[in-house]
Amino acid sequence: MRNLLIIGCGDIGLRAARLLARRYRLFALSHSPERFTALREAGVTPIYGDLDSPESLVRIAGIAQDILHLAPPRNSGREDVRTRNLLAALSKGDIVPQRLVYISTSGVYGDCAGEHVAETRKVSPQTSRAERRLDAERRIRQWGGKNGIRVCLLRVPGIYSKERISLSRLSLPMLAEAEDVYTNHIHAEDLARIVTCALHHGSNGRIYNVSDDSSMKMGDYFDFLAKKYDLPEPRRLPREELRQVVPESMYSFMSESRRMDNARMKKELGVSLKYPHVSDGVS
Repeated sequence: MRNLLIIGCGDIGLRAARLLARRYRLFALSHSPERFTALREAGVTPIYGDLDSPESLVRIAGIAQDILHLAPPRNSGREDVRTRNLLAALSKGDIVPQRLVYISTSGVYGDCAGEHVAETRKVSPQTSRAERRLDAERRIRQWGGKNGIRVCLLRVPGIYSKERISLSRLSLPMLAEAEDVYTNHIHAEDLARIVTCALHHGSNGRIYNVSDDSSMKMGDYFDFLAKKYDLPEPRRLPREELRQVVPESMYSFMSESRRMDNARMKKELGVSLKYPHVSDGVS
């Protein structure tokens, strides 16, 4: 039985762990001892370590043949220091990992003016958040090529599930319909299944867009949620007015419009979506 190490074992990591429990001995890096009980209950052996403290990562060297890297970067800078520290630690063991799957972001494409986006499109990150993710992608591909490790990258948009939906956002206004942007989604359960498919079937160095089949504008998505939960639909404002009243972090998502092409994901990973549209996944 192979060993699998999950880096960033939150909601998606635990969902993936449940799918992989019969095939692997499962380990997870965590800097929060209060989470150890929940990890053990899920059949995952916790290992204390902090990606911001390289000296704490010594125990993960050589522990697993396969790696799921689901941890986000820090909230500042243009480089993903956490991924740099992780790869350095994994390189120190007697056994170098054989496979690594990384969850990146669709934000590396930047604003595409609502066009359909395939993996061959040139990246153009417009936020430091996306730049950090792109830095991680490049480091991982370089590390994999240097060490003969099969790596694949998943570019993921907004993750949702019934448990993850924040209805408080419905109190904030949305863009006027004429200025609205396309947004993309993937259900948390589908994402966990796609992660496991990428682990077993992903091609070396390959990038996969991970998205459902929805083609919705952001305001329409929030209108759908409002109707679903019997709440008032958000106000619609012109862009310049909206920018004055919503957090900058949220406004950045309203400044990028694209529709993800998921054909490669379906064809090469053999993915069949359980929730092809957000209306299927919100109950």
